[in-house]
Amino acid sequence: MTKKLFIKTYGCQMNVYDSDRMTDVLAPLGYAPTGEAEGADMVILNTCHIREKASEKVFSELGRLRMMKDRARDQQGRNVTIAVAGCVAQAEGEEITRRAPWVDIVVGPQTYHRLPELVSRVDPAARERAIDTDFPEEIKFDQLPGEHAPRGPAAFLSVQEGCDKFCAFCVVPYTRGAEFSRPVDGVIEEARRLVASGSCELTLLGQNVNAYHGEAADGSIWSLARLIRELAEIDGLHRIRYTTSHPLDMEEDLILAHRDVPALMPYLHLPVQAGSNGVLEAMNRRHDRDAYFRIIDRLREARPDLALSGDFIVGFPGESDRDFADTLSLVDRVGYASAYSFKYSPRPGTPAATEEVQVPEQVKAERLEALQQLLNAQQYAFNKSTEGREMNVLIERAGGRPGQVAGRSPYMQAVNIEAEPGLVGSIVTCRVTEARQNSIVGVLA
Repeated sequence: MTKKLFIKTYGCQMNVYDSDRMTDVLAPLGYAPTGEAEGADMVILNTCHIREKASEKVFSELGRLRMMKDRARDQQGRNVTIAVAGCVAQAEGEEITRRAPWVDIVVGPQTYHRLPELVSRVDPAARERAIDTDFPEEIKFDQLPGEHAPRGPAAFLSVQEGCDKFCAFCVVPYTRGAEFSRPVDGVIEEARRLVASGSCELTLLGQNVNAYHGEAADGSIWSLARLIRELAEIDGLHRIRYTTSHPLDMEEDLILAHRDVPALMPYLHLPVQAGSNGVLEAMNRRHDRDAYFRIIDRLREARPDLALSGDFIVGFPGESDRDFADTLSLVDRVGYASAYSFKYSPRPGTPAATEEVQVPEQVKAERLEALQQLLNAQQYAFNKSTEGREMNVLIERAGGRPGQVAGRSPYMQAVNIEAEPGLVGSIVTCRVTEARQNSIVGVLA
């Protein structure tokens, strides 16, 4: 009998990939995905610990799930298994079991391949729970099933996990562990399976994806650039992207791949976080603004039409008005097609959380508003610059209204086109007719 599985995913693309793989892991147990928690036999919250109050949002959701679980038991005689996965589970597993005893499974991001075993250990009658937040010796990816449920035209492929950078604001090294690169053969095999199932665009994922150094069958170590060049030879794989990168790992061979590999899309997410050398040093970023500029200049020399995206944190402990002005000047100098920006929020266990000189919340809010005004203006200007151009668009889904489809441009812009849904999964040429703040509109060329 088929059982219904609902997974709510928080956070980054890595979590989206992990949620997809949890679906694959649980499929042999008879679980099939469903679109809502109500009526599901198992609910998984795949959590993220990056932003402020992440754990409280999880506990709030768990409160709602408790009521759903009680209704299913009392009114239908049906048990619902509740699981918390991901980085909040890794960081706060004990707190979850204490505050939410109705949670059946707690599993970290490195052990979700053990979900079938954990499910088998759950005994609702005896209130037996299953917890696994280890950093196991076995390689997670070796334990995952080869089969994939279809992912659609654009799919994620995890190639690297963990981080050794230890930025002062970040919990990732503590929740995802040390940097690890998947062996080359496993990545290529999974890429081929994804393409065979209908995906023609792959986004390679990692906490520091450009730190990838995977071992090949002959014992050689491949860089991300070499991996991209090999993946580009797969028949039917037309587009390749990668995220998230770190400036320290932007090596020359990867820059040249942007010049040489047509399948590698002209879009790069390269976070800098701040424009002040003093703040960058306090963040332990281990590069300064000039080093970042040199990388950007070299990338644009190699690929003149490259669209850039970034991450920014305002209000880092000790950030002065002058420091913030340096961030604005960096943004002005680089010019971004899109970006993500946030107020600094202390994450427990990180060095920055213990700093005495914290920036007042009102100041953070004012700086964030000013930064976002500049970033939004740059995004609109970039979108506007594409008006009248013809470009290839991957159609990913039906649009918001009848007779409309939606997809992505090579520059990661959301594109809406008047066309029939039969085009989903294909790459079409369109002419951009209108630029909007967060999207562009086009017609078939």
